[in-house]
Amino acid sequence: MWMTIGERRFAITLADNETARTFATRCPLTLDMAELNGNEKHAELSQALPADASRPGTIHSGDLMLYGSSTVVVFYRTFRSSYAYTPLARVDDPVGLGQELGQGSVQVTFSQ
Repeated sequence: MWMTIGERRFAITLADNETARTFATRCPLTLDMAELNGNEKHAELSQALPADASRPGTIHSGDLMLYGSSTVVVFYRTFRSSYAYTPLARVDDPVGLGQELGQGSVQVTFSQ
């Protein structure tokens, strides 16, 4: 799959779970993602996804996660977290991801 930000396209690999498979069936999908905490972008889905959250401990740059059942989160910095997420995908090569996502809100398209 692909995650496109402006003119830059990042290859992503889906997680092996029901949540990721359901997410993929909704693609192509364009989300207006808001900035949060200087390490992530997030957006609400119009329909919930099945969730099976766990606490990963460390979030990595390039992780694409589901928070709750309807918030898609793209992380662009690595950090420790006590929050629980359901894995959706991983950016294969996250070099430059933070730069492409920028400081404020950004439009991100997910496609197959």
